[in-house]
Formats: sequence, structure tokens, C-alpha cells
Amino acid sequence: MLQRELETAIRLSLDAGKKVLEYYQLEIVAEEKLGIDNFAEPVTVADRASSRLIVDGLNAAFPEDFVLSEEEHDEPLERINAKRVWITDPIDGTWGFIKKDGDFAIQIGLAIEGEPAVGVVYLPAHDRLFYASKNSGSFVVMEGSEPMRLRASDRTDFGQMNLAVSRNHRSPKISRIISEFGLKSEIQRGSVGLKVGLVAEALCDLYIHLSPRTKFWDTCGPQVILEEAGGKLTDLFGERIRYGIADVQNYGGIVAANGAAHANVIERLKPLLNDFGRYKVKAG
Repeated sequence: MLQRELETAIRLSLDAGKKVLEYYQLEIVAEEKLGIDNFAEPVTVADRASSRLIVDGLNAAFPEDFVLSEEEHDEPLERINAKRVWITDPIDGTWGFIKKDGDFAIQIGLAIEGEPAVGVVYLPAHDRLFYASKNSGSFVVMEGSEPMRLRASDRTDFGQMNLAVSRNHRSPKISRIISEFGLKSEIQRGSVGLKVGLVAEALCDLYIHLSPRTKFWDTCGPQVILEEAGGKLTDLFGERIRYGIADVQNYGGIVAANGAAHANVIERLKPLLNDFGRYKVKAG
């Protein structure tokens, strides 16, 4: 049903990945930009080149759709009135790109009436492609191999579970969560899409992001991939992320987990979130 959309997103992610790798071989000069939440973030010429390629490609293929990119001007009123909204992060994990640690991704998602429906996450440095569309399954292609269907784990014993955590923005509170949950181990990687992908392919069982600073472009594409693999992505309080609203910030953080454990993760988090002073914030 969404085959053309998925094929277009895959093609553009691969083309953008090739473009980004051209810059990756050179000296990388990072600038600072002020994000929509008034926090300084790094940006490079590669972010902007990738964005331009993806946005132009989506506009050409689907001229009636709205396209939201981290590196482009947003028109919230026009966006919330659009039935179909493409949401892209031209380089998710810019710090990993700058450090040349390989942990960065091209992310493209499509939300239809506020619900994520198509997702692509491409890791150019590893030639690893995750993709999914609603009700059609979730897949990974590694270094040109045949697509392999993804299936999240079904582990519910926290003592046997691996947690995906940020390599570049690890919160000290994560150590408290690991201790209180009694988790088996943590795997530190960059890029939200990459960490959600670890859960989708059962290398990790959950990913908890406490910060309120992620945006729609961090979660839309990865969410489809995880949920088509049998997992679930919500905010820290178990609420689904609503992509059809004006404010693109995920104030409630992220919990991405296998479907069997997600509800228990949310329940176990409640007292810790209270201790951390982390409360629901209404977005609109």
C-alpha cells in the first residue's frame, strides 16, 4: 500500500548517505546553531547538503505532501493541516559524524494523520539499512545482503535484558535505572535511530532516553521500524507520541522496548521519574 513511499525513502536515504560520506572523508568543520528549544547544537555542511537532497527528492515525488526537516524552516500551521507529513533528520547523531565514530544515520519517516507509517534509518558508515512500512513488517539490509526480517526480543526478565544508551549524551541517572531495574548490561551507541534499531533487531531489549530534547525527526522513522518488529515506542509515561501537532519537541522523552516488556518498563520507571523530578509536560 505504501510501496512507492517506502522505495522513495530508501532511495533518498542511500543517496544522502553517499553524499554525507563524501564529507566524512574530509576535515569536518562544525558550526553551532540554536535549535528550536534554544539549545546550541552542532551542524555541518553535510547536514545541510543531506537535507537539501532529501527535501528536494520528497517534494518532487510527492508534491502534495508536507516535508519537515531538522535543517529547514518549518511552517507549523501548514504542517498540522497536512494529511501526510514527511519527517527527516538528515544526519541523526551529528556528534558521531563530527567525531568520525560511525554512529550517525540518515532518517526519513512519513506520518499519515499524525501516525507514523513509513520509516527508514540508514547508517552510511556501516552500510546498514533499516526500513519498514505500516502492516508490512520491518527489515534490515547489511552491506548489500538480502533483507532480513526483524523481530524484537520477548524477554521480560530485566536481569537478562540489555539497555541501549547514548554514547555522547549519557545521563548519570541511567546508572540509577540500570541498578534499580537490575539490567544485565548496557550498550552505548550514538543516534536515536541506531539505538531503536538495536531493540528492533533484539540486540538490545530497551532504550530509555530521559531528556525532553528529542524531536519528531528523531523518532518518527525509527518508531515504525520498531513497532513493525513487535516493539513499542512511547514517551516515558507510556503515552504515544502525537505527530500531528505544532510543537515538534518530545517533552516526555522516549521509551523504546520489546512489546512484551514495555508496559512493565513504564511501571517500573514511575517512582524513578518522580525522584528525578521528571513530570509530564503537555505539548501542543
